[in-house]
Amino acid sequence: MGRFINLPVLLSFSLGFCLFPDTISAQLRQNYYASSCPNVESIVRKAVAKIFKKTFVTVPATLRLFFHDCFVQGCDASVMIASSGGNKAEKDHPDNLSLAGDGFDTVIKAKAAVDAVPSCRNKVSCADIMAMATRDVIALSGGPSYAVELGRLDGLNSTAASVNGKLPQSSFNLNQLNSMFAANGLSQPEMIALSAAHTVGFSHCSKFSNRIYGFDRQNSVELAMNRTYATQLQQVCPKNVDPRIAINMDPDTPKIFVNAYFKNLQNGQGLLTSDQVLFTDLRSRPTVNGWATNSQAFNQAFVTAMTKLGRVGVKTGPNGDIRTNCAAFN
Repeated sequence: MGRFINLPVLLSFSLGFCLFPDTISAQLRQNYYASSCPNVESIVRKAVAKIFKKTFVTVPATLRLFFHDCFVQGCDASVMIASSGGNKAEKDHPDNLSLAGDGFDTVIKAKAAVDAVPSCRNKVSCADIMAMATRDVIALSGGPSYAVELGRLDGLNSTAASVNGKLPQSSFNLNQLNSMFAANGLSQPEMIALSAAHTVGFSHCSKFSNRIYGFDRQNSVELAMNRTYATQLQQVCPKNVDPRIAINMDPDTPKIFVNAYFKNLQNGQGLLTSDQVLFTDLRSRPTVNGWATNSQAFNQAFVTAMTKLGRVGVKTGPNGDIRTNCAAFN
């Protein structure tokens, strides 16, 4: 069983999207900064690697930050904005309060490293830096590396209200997950691939206690949980437990981005209902079984899904700019 620690929850990355016209994402391309800041990717990679050496938490924290940003108003770094005055920004919505500070810190430090190069200063958006940093933490933890499409501008607004209904809950079933993805142009296999980001990170006990203490109810998803695993979870997450306690989402390889996520589902070790349902439901089980035995196929599918995710809600022209401070509008 994974160790438990007192950390901000890094649980389900919540699976919802806000899709904008496909023509907007057409501006994205590899090597977007070839002329304006040719070394931007190596600068970001070095900054992220430095943070990674200090704390592994940057991996799930940055991943989840990227997901939550793209799901709400598109990949525009609007989740980075700090609330001010009477304006309650995205990051202060209840569904975002569990985002770990390590993810914000990673993007901010990578931005500082880029802007420290005179020729690059104020030429690279926070949204693009977040996309690159996300790719880099995945690779640093053993996952696939891939070419990131760049060219996003930073969003011009951020409100807590915009988060409402955009981030699903850990209790979602397959129909709810598929409906949310299908409405935004993403397929069931792409949803399953993105769910595998749960191979790294942590979750608070409150997000799955209903499963381990409702284990004997006549519910197919609950009965699918491995009984030994459920007992172990009860030991570290007793009733009325300190809400700050969090445990590894992957009980065996919590610091390696690998297809073990799918093997865990086969063994009834999906921590959240929205995880285990991917194996319990016969419609998604074949995909889980296939990727459990073929890591290369999973890696390819994950890269494809991440690339499509990165195209959601891209801001262009007057709808965005390049912030000098990722946490504040210009």
